[in-house]
Amino acid sequence: MRNAILVLAMLFALPAAGHAGYRQDFENEFLTKTWAGAQMEENLCISCHASEQMKPEFREITEEWKESWHAQNNISCENCHGGDPRDAAMAMSKQRGFIGSPTYQEIPDFCGKCHIAILASFRDSGHGKAHSAGGTSPGCITAIKAGKKAPSCVTCHGSHNIQKASIDIINEKLCTQCHSYERAKIMKQALFLTEKRIEELEMRLQALKREGIVAETDEKNLFSTQAEFRALFHTVDVNLVKSRTDEFTVKLDQIDKNIQATYQELRSRKNLSAFLMLSFSGMGVVIFLISRKNE
Repeated sequence: MRNAILVLAMLFALPAAGHAGYRQDFENEFLTKTWAGAQMEENLCISCHASEQMKPEFREITEEWKESWHAQNNISCENCHGGDPRDAAMAMSKQRGFIGSPTYQEIPDFCGKCHIAILASFRDSGHGKAHSAGGTSPGCITAIKAGKKAPSCVTCHGSHNIQKASIDIINEKLCTQCHSYERAKIMKQALFLTEKRIEELEMRLQALKREGIVAETDEKNLFSTQAEFRALFHTVDVNLVKSRTDEFTVKLDQIDKNIQATYQELRSRKNLSAFLMLSFSGMGVVIFLISRKNE
């Protein structure tokens, strides 16, 4: 006890300058760092664009990206624009693969580096053909309004605030920028049932995950089916979508069947657990009564 008091007295007797030094070290090494889990590596692209020295339109890019589907899936600046986000001197160096912002004509290939199947479907579509022709060719897509460029990926999805894809992106406000909504509406109706089914299966798989069951094979199959379906409707071909709907229905039926079987197994496990618990409880009561009787 005496030694502890002496130690405390020595600590309080430290000079004020020393105290300030410890405080500064504490703030630098603790308060400004993330200590819960692994340290996050700083991304210089985000830090620079988010700084007060940047113009508001450049700062908005980082805010939009933070709310995007890309950010939720750890797709950052360098994954699309290249460069080195860890080295300020080489962040925008072509030696590190920096390509910057794409031109209007480059956008499909820029996004298609990752979305390969969608790029192929887009290139075959009326939208894609008009885009390849320079964006205003009436021979490729007659519905394009005079003076309007054909849509590219960012026309519908945005550039940095990209959200998870859904058929809600097909809407009158967006589509009528270039043409009437009637054909787009027919396309949306053709997609509706399949998209709704995919969303329902996603929700059921999430529910299973909350129960502690990860149906990895079904998740992968649903993801690939959804990706194939999304690629298909980038053809903007209603007849093609309708003709292949049955093909996707069969795939989704199989996933649905597997999920139902998993739910059945989960119910069986719960019922067995409840039965065993009641059995052990009953045995405990019987043993207790017998022991009391023997006493």
